[in-house]
Amino acid sequence: PSAILTYTRKAMIYKIFPFLLWFKGYKPEDFKYDLIAGITVALVLVPQSMAYAQLAGLPAYYGLYAAFLPPMVAALFGSSRQLGTGPVAVVSLMSAASLEPLATAGTSEFIAYSIVLALIVGLFQFSLGVLRLGLVVNFLSHPVINGFTNAAAIIIGTSQLAKLFGVYVDKAPHHYDTMLRVIQAAMDYTHMPTLLFGLGSLSVMIVLKRINPRIPNVLVAVVLAAVVSYSIDFNEDVVVDVADIRMANLNEEILQYNSIVGLAKEHGDRRAELGLLLDEMKEERRRGGGPSVEIARLQSDIYITSAQIDLKKEQVKAARHNLRQLKFRMEKHGDQYAYYLLQEADKDGTHQVWRLKVGLDQIDLAGITLTGGGAIVGAIPKGLPGFDVPELSLSTFLKLLPIAIIISMLGFMEAISIAKAMAAKTGHKIDPNQELIGQGLANILGSTTSSYVVSGSFSRSAVNLQAGAVTGMSSVVTSLVVVATLLFFTPLLYHLPQATLAAVIMMAVVGLINIRGFVHAWKAQWYDGVISVVTFVATLAFAPHLDKGIMVGIVLSMGVFLYKAMRPTVVGLAMDEDRVLKSAEHYHLRGCRHIAVIRFDGPLFYANASYLDEKVVKFRSMHPDLRYILLDARGINDMDASGEEALSMVVDRVRAAGVGFAMAGVKGQVLAVMERTHLLDKISQEEIYPNTKSAVAALVAKVHFNTDLSAGGCGDCPLTHYLPVSR
Repeated sequence: PSAILTYTRKAMIYKIFPFLLWFKGYKPEDFKYDLIAGITVALVLVPQSMAYAQLAGLPAYYGLYAAFLPPMVAALFGSSRQLGTGPVAVVSLMSAASLEPLATAGTSEFIAYSIVLALIVGLFQFSLGVLRLGLVVNFLSHPVINGFTNAAAIIIGTSQLAKLFGVYVDKAPHHYDTMLRVIQAAMDYTHMPTLLFGLGSLSVMIVLKRINPRIPNVLVAVVLAAVVSYSIDFNEDVVVDVADIRMANLNEEILQYNSIVGLAKEHGDRRAELGLLLDEMKEERRRGGGPSVEIARLQSDIYITSAQIDLKKEQVKAARHNLRQLKFRMEKHGDQYAYYLLQEADKDGTHQVWRLKVGLDQIDLAGITLTGGGAIVGAIPKGLPGFDVPELSLSTFLKLLPIAIIISMLGFMEAISIAKAMAAKTGHKIDPNQELIGQGLANILGSTTSSYVVSGSFSRSAVNLQAGAVTGMSSVVTSLVVVATLLFFTPLLYHLPQATLAAVIMMAVVGLINIRGFVHAWKAQWYDGVISVVTFVATLAFAPHLDKGIMVGIVLSMGVFLYKAMRPTVVGLAMDEDRVLKSAEHYHLRGCRHIAVIRFDGPLFYANASYLDEKVVKFRSMHPDLRYILLDARGINDMDASGEEALSMVVDRVRAAGVGFAMAGVKGQVLAVMERTHLLDKISQEEIYPNTKSAVAALVAKVHFNTDLSAGGCGDCPLTHYLPVSR
């Protein structure tokens, strides 16, 4: 007993702290491999995380915050020893898309929502893991994931075109409209140095990857781009007074723009206040007080304010577009610089083009930013993020929960599939529920250090495995390298071009495109191919609202599942030349005129109970000389009250018509239901056979021994091969 108790305690400790298993037989050379792998992954993670943060609508340095704590926590409490956790492309895009209706990307409110979303995702994943409910991810079928992932890869890749061309546009309600705006802006003006940086970075990564996949191509491209950007002074932003820009009416246009932005902000603040007041009133009413008239009035005010905000947003976008379209040339007058509107005659390539840098806030007339170069990452706050538990209210939780569930399932599906693929190579056991706990804790604890939603990364996990990682200690090393970057090396990233980060994202999502997945799904089942294609098209059509695309796929998958459950396979069996019972229709076999052997594949429950009766009626109409029906029940693994009632009615109808009824291969759980409801007594124990072979032998003997074979036309009945005695 003491040995058993000791074993149980150890098992419990390893369950709570799975990372302790790393050190069983851990050798110094193992740490050397983990150290090299951890540093290698960090060299890929740092630039990737910054790029993915911008994809999530956040400042670039929030990617470093997401790469600081989550990789280590996921490794310590997960089951995979090589899975690299951190910011990933698809989850980043889904996070941005889901939060855009709630706040403007890049604002403090948007950042707060992103961090709270990470907390909710983590709580959901952790709860699933603790409750051993990892199987819920099966609701996302492979065809749905394939269609969604391919569409997301295209959306992610094309979303970086604005940075690649060096243009600035406001997002449209649909992704394809946004891309049209980008193309129009690029045709009007493309900043060629920015485009060259993007294409050059892509070329460097592609060439180095083909030369040797072990070369940290992302790091090399980032370092080269940052050095060249610093050398040529790629970013040439200047801050001037409105008087230095010699354009009539510019002062009035900016004042009008500021006025519209101010009104939009006022309406937004008012809606936020009304929303908080409405939540308070609803809570008061739930406790038994609060007039419903006031609640209705508040809801009406919120609706009107929202309509005013939408109107102002459109006006802001139009005004911002007009300001961004302006192009200027610079002239030097003594020690002063003046900027003049660029005329058609000046567009000969000899003048440097300057543009207004218009963000989301009001423009300071005394400090207007003109940009004549390309966009760079800029200043990154030095030091580690502060520790702060996100404020989570009930209303925010309920607002973000639906999208958090989808992101949780999608992110975990990606993580567990990567972990299983690597486990197949390393031989380590993967526990999906433990992995859920690890991913959940990574998001929960990450949210306390300003991290947004993270998940397992395919590319970085592959790098980790190729670099020789033995245990999750490599991920601990990765986190420590990110810590060092935040503490000491952030100034080195200042001059990194945004176009290079766009190239990093484009390079990463190429691996997500999988055309073979559509073909494979179609070959497996045509409806799986249709689901995959429809999910792909729906995701593209609904973008940036990616949750709608994946929901279309889930609904289609569930619809197919329910249809198959309601219409399970019911086949008539006949004997082939090898004396094996097979589907008569599929193999074109001739059956017996007097005995119908019917196989029902699937649980017999309320959704398909009537279907069995339909099929039995069909078999009886097809065989007018039928004398016995044998139900092969090997495929019936469960039966509820509706199924039992339907089976009882089948027995009554068949026997009322003078036809015998028997069953074979009944499973224990089904037999138990029949015993409790006395259906077994109705059928009789003598008509229940242990297997189909003995049942057919008995029924053939019973039916054919009492039949005039020459007159009945069944003298060469294939079922007679089962007779235990010679004829």
